[in-house]
Amino acid sequence: MARLIQHIVEPPRACSYIPPERASLEHHILLDVDPDELDALLARGVRRFGPDYFRPVCPSCAACVPTRILVSEFKPSRSQRRARNRGAAFRVVVGPPRVDADRLALYHTWHGDREQAREWTPGKLTSRDYFYQFAFPHPSAREVAYYDDEADGRLVAIGICDETPRAWSAVYCFYDPAYAWRSPGVGNVLTLVEIARAQGKPYLYLGYRVEGCPSLRYKASFHPQEILPRLPAEGEPPRWMRADEAESGDQG
Repeated sequence: MARLIQHIVEPPRACSYIPPERASLEHHILLDVDPDELDALLARGVRRFGPDYFRPVCPSCAACVPTRILVSEFKPSRSQRRARNRGAAFRVVVGPPRVDADRLALYHTWHGDREQAREWTPGKLTSRDYFYQFAFPHPSAREVAYYDDEADGRLVAIGICDETPRAWSAVYCFYDPAYAWRSPGVGNVLTLVEIARAQGKPYLYLGYRVEGCPSLRYKASFHPQEILPRLPAEGEPPRWMRADEAESGDQG
């Protein structure tokens, strides 16, 4: 059973996704969260990095919308099929998250490219930081590693994920910028869809889609999907709805 260590609500700050807005996150630092409990938290729009379970509580903006792919109905678009084909030669290994020099180097190469291309804030993740964010022990924690055996088994991408009884959750993905033309981020989502489908799990959570943020807008391209238009209050059940109905204004 989950144990609450600390509850934090950030003071409003400049939003990194939509700069004119003010952002705030609510954090619950939790230990001993089991897969069923994580399943319920995901359904309520909560995300996880290590022991930090968080959700947005922004004062005047609701642009961060939780989204999940309906696995059994999903069909890749033409561009997504091309991305899948470009990455078909990668060797895929699913296992617990690990920390080593190759993973740290891959992360820093990827983040450095983002710093130049998208003006991200410079960051230097230590092995300790990587452990707490991506490899903190959890029964649901998974890593999907992609290797290019045509380049001597080179590690080219990492997908950090969670697996629960009813879903997979895509937490984070980073990759070698030299392989960007193969769209490894899209390929990772498609890989997770296929894993979830083979296991009979109905959902793949993608976190928050943010229409005004180029880095997150792509999440809306996976169809069909459900969104959680409003984060539920304490004791209130989450009310997911199909994205196409929400976008057409049909509230059921």
